[in-house]
Amino acid sequence: MNLVHLLLQRRRPGSGGDATPLDPREGSAAAINSVVFLFLRRMRLPLVVLISVYAVSIAGLVAIPGVDPEGRPWRFDLFHAFYFISYTGSTIGFGEVPYAFTPAQRLWVTVCIYLTVIGWLYAVGTILNLLQDPAFRRALAESRFAGEVRGLAEPFWIICGYGEAGSLLVRALCRRGVQTVVLDADAERLARLDLEDVGFDVPCLAADARASRILRLAGLVHPRCLGVVAIAADDAIDVKVAITAKLLNPRLRVIARAEHASTAANLASFETDRIIDAYETFGEHLAMALVEPSLHMLYEYLIRQPGQPLPPRLVPPRGQWIVCGHGRFGSAAYRHLAGAGLPVRVIESDPDDAPEDAVLGDATTANTLCSAGALSAAGLVAGTDDDADNLSIAYTARLLNPDLFVIARANHREEEPLFAAAGLDLVISPSRLIVWRVLGELIAPQTNRFLALAQRRGEAWAAPLLARLDACSEGLTPDTWETTIDAAQAPALHALLAAGGRPDFAALLRDPQDRSRPLPVLLLLRVGADGHEQLLPPPEAQPVAGDRLLFAGRSGSAATLAWIFGSPKTLEYVLDGVEHPDGTVWRWLARRRAAHPRPVQGNTP
Repeated sequence: MNLVHLLLQRRRPGSGGDATPLDPREGSAAAINSVVFLFLRRMRLPLVVLISVYAVSIAGLVAIPGVDPEGRPWRFDLFHAFYFISYTGSTIGFGEVPYAFTPAQRLWVTVCIYLTVIGWLYAVGTILNLLQDPAFRRALAESRFAGEVRGLAEPFWIICGYGEAGSLLVRALCRRGVQTVVLDADAERLARLDLEDVGFDVPCLAADARASRILRLAGLVHPRCLGVVAIAADDAIDVKVAITAKLLNPRLRVIARAEHASTAANLASFETDRIIDAYETFGEHLAMALVEPSLHMLYEYLIRQPGQPLPPRLVPPRGQWIVCGHGRFGSAAYRHLAGAGLPVRVIESDPDDAPEDAVLGDATTANTLCSAGALSAAGLVAGTDDDADNLSIAYTARLLNPDLFVIARANHREEEPLFAAAGLDLVISPSRLIVWRVLGELIAPQTNRFLALAQRRGEAWAAPLLARLDACSEGLTPDTWETTIDAAQAPALHALLAAGGRPDFAALLRDPQDRSRPLPVLLLLRVGADGHEQLLPPPEAQPVAGDRLLFAGRSGSAATLAWIFGSPKTLEYVLDGVEHPDGTVWRWLARRRAAHPRPVQGNTP
């Protein structure tokens, strides 16, 4: 057991450790204190000079006697001397009060004017220099950022890294109404966030997320913080962020990206809740598309952004495949294609990275592609780290074999229009793969669990489910959401169950506008309070308080279902088809009329 694991065990609530709870206000208070400290330290000498000038000026006015209009001597008291120097030193000037000055007083006031102006120029110049000082600007930015985070009234996620994947993730979360807080060391990236209309005020700070102080400023110990997503481009940053989050606040969910197997093993050693490997994910999906295409499309339906047109059915051909580049992406593709029982040839320019049977050479040239068998191959994966090389490989391979199924890797999001214009069969963006996986964990954590259970059922089970999703989503990617049957998320249904009601799902999933029509919703997974999991519960199944339900359906169905589960009147109509009167008085009148019906009047025979 490593040191981090021991520390986690010690800090886990209820483990008997001596960890003390962290105050979420400490980080913001420290940021404010640093601003005040820097200001006072840099302004110490200017303030001393300014105070000294005022003290000397006031003392001289008090000491020099004046003469009133009647010839009697008078002197300034301290208050009126301070008042006169205040408006004189600021160059406002109200004249000589309360009486005309003597020549000695005017001479002293002339000296005071120059002294105070010089003192103020020195102080204001120091303040202007201080405002340009990088350390002070950083402290000011941290203080402002800490105040914004402290004022958040809704649950939020901390996103560490605003690169290719991080920017996609933040926009996707904001479109779904999820508040985020962003950390990234690159100020230019965060400047783009300020210019984007994401529908939220997203607090962001240009700082190193590895520092525990910065993570605490971002709300790591805030009571409304849901968790941390470490999605930077550097594995070292992601590991440090995950460790810090687990140590300082073990209750949080931590999701981290890993580009190397060693990083994934390190993250797993201290119980990171979810580890995302984009390249391994691509390899799994490619092999799944070859062997179990319906199951692969089920993943596509449930992980992609809802409301978009459904992706075309991807059915890669079986036969000889060529993988260009044996780096992290290419090696994952090679391993999973070979695991699916397909013959695979690798083209690699670096002999140290190439497997034993690889073709050594530049994959952008026709001779190298022909040596690997491109003329007769069924498919090709252009998976190098260079977008220009991948486009060149794909274009050259298509010229050699127009029937070739070509998959290309797009490393940078701004290059995706070029790949789309190339007419390739499939364009893979590692950053989008990461975002799809992370979104599933953040928006509906049970989605990934459902997909894992579905994968065990196989192609024969997934094909009819895919047809049902097609029918209810009307050509658009379905929305997925979770609901827990409790007093907070489903108050009306929870109260009905507590009162002894036993409705089934067939009765509950009806249109509240017309209960004769079923809602375009599928119940995918039911997890009981005891942890028991049930895939695709039958319509006659009955909900139980504490159940966690995973739904998929047409866009807007989540709000409709929340209305049914939350409104007693709507729930009653959905169950029995009767529009019950609303309000205490109207319900009392209805019960009275039912108990004392009026006699039917008619002609007596």
